Amino acid sequence: MNKSGKKIAIIAAVAIVVAAVLMVVLFMNKDKAYRLLKIYEVEGKANVSREGTGDIEPYANMVLESGDRVSLETGKLTIKADEDKYIYLEDNTELVLVAEGDAANSKTKIDLISGAITNDIQNKLSTESSYEINTPNSTMSVRGTIYRVCVYEKDGIKYTKISVFEGEVVTRLKYEDGTYSDETVSVTKGKEVIIYDDGTKTDYMSEPTDIDYHELPDDVLKLLEIQIKDDRDIPVSEEEIERIINGPFTVIFNYQGSEFGRQTVEKNANATVPVLSPAESGSWDFDFSTPIDRDMTIEWK
Repeated sequence: MNKSGKKIAIIAAVAIVVAAVLMVVLFMNKDKAYRLLKIYEVEGKANVSREGTGDIEPYANMVLESGDRVSLETGKLTIKADEDKYIYLEDNTELVLVAEGDAANSKTKIDLISGAITNDIQNKLSTESSYEINTPNSTMSVRGTIYRVCVYEKDGIKYTKISVFEGEVVTRLKYEDGTYSDETVSVTKGKEVIIYDDGTKTDYMSEPTDIDYHELPDDVLKLLEIQIKDDRDIPVSEEEIERIINGPFTVIFNYQGSEFGRQTVEKNANATVPVLSPAESGSWDFDFSTPIDRDMTIEWK
């Protein structure tokens, strides 16, 4: 064999060895795949801010990095973490996403600065994995569930509202000095809880109560419809959701414990004052300029 032939043979042998080594490495690490973090879908006005890079306009399938600050002003934006975790952002939402580990040992932390997100963790996390959300006055952890977290402020008081549609979320108070309460409150399927911070005290408004689905945005209700069709264990029916989204609603007028009359009102329209009054004195205990978004009963006072 001439020198050229020997050189080709050596190169071929080296290539075979390298290929074999790569196959072994890939096989040994197939369960330690790098975590997938990406923009699953986006439309409207959104932004990704990355340290060392600055602002980036997000696009579908854009790969995110741990530490990215993601914001949505208007529109829709969904983040996909690994292959089974989805984070749906609502308008005027800003968060920082921190993700570490691999698919088998994932550590996900979301700092929700403002707005609201719905989280869908489709598969139960491994014992080595964690999924945590922090707000200005609380922290919560889950193993596998669908739930919404909303951060808002009213009359100078900061609130965090957690609504659980499937599974269970364990919550803990976060105080202004950065410490956390020793006690936890568990929020189970079909329940929600509100945490407040008035500048002097951080506490729960009450024990967990039934979810008021009428208070949820239509986009969240439509997402729950999809989950129900996928046989997820959501404690509300498709029919109920459709009626909450579209109406109409029934308004009943009561006088001394008996029904005096009723009206069918389209969603966000106004009920009208009945032509006839049940008594010479008194009035209906209701502001008729209030849009109707649910069935209700109005009493004569």
